Amino acid sequence: MKIKYLAILIMVLAFSAASCDVSKKPAEVTPEPDTEVVEANEQVWLVDFDMAAAEAQKKDLPILINFSGSDWCSWCIKLMDEVFSQKEFLDYAKENLVLLNLDFPRRTKLPQEQAEKNQELMQMFGIQGFPTVIVLSSQGEILGRTGYQYGGPQKYVEHIQEFLNK
Repeated sequence: MKIKYLAILIMVLAFSAASCDVSKKPAEVTPEPDTEVVEANEQVWLVDFDMAAAEAQKKDLPILINFSGSDWCSWCIKLMDEVFSQKEFLDYAKENLVLLNLDFPRRTKLPQEQAEKNQELMQMFGIQGFPTVIVLSSQGEILGRTGYQYGGPQKYVEHIQEFLNK
């Protein structure tokens, strides 16, 4: 009788172990059919706070800061794929925001100065989790704090506009 239970236990453990494949990629997100995906890059997203602040003051635009773990945080990846890389969002941002991406990757190594500056900013803004998105006025006043929101680029733009219209 013990052998029978032992055999069943071994089979259950074997199936459990086989189903725990940690190398699986996160599920791919398919953009909405009427939106065009645009690659997010340094030309769209700044990575230096001082440059973003100068740009915001020069153009009198708010700064959208994305605190992200781009290579390990699944919600950060979803936010980038579903919202921040979409043409609809980028078209809005081009005229209305200065975009700043402060990344905290685990697999990719940032230049030391950039990593230290990002860490300072994370502490300064009291970031507790990822993704955290902060909207600042061109004078540096916090207008809003958010994260991932369901609904795609149009809903996210409306959500950001709520902070700007306060």
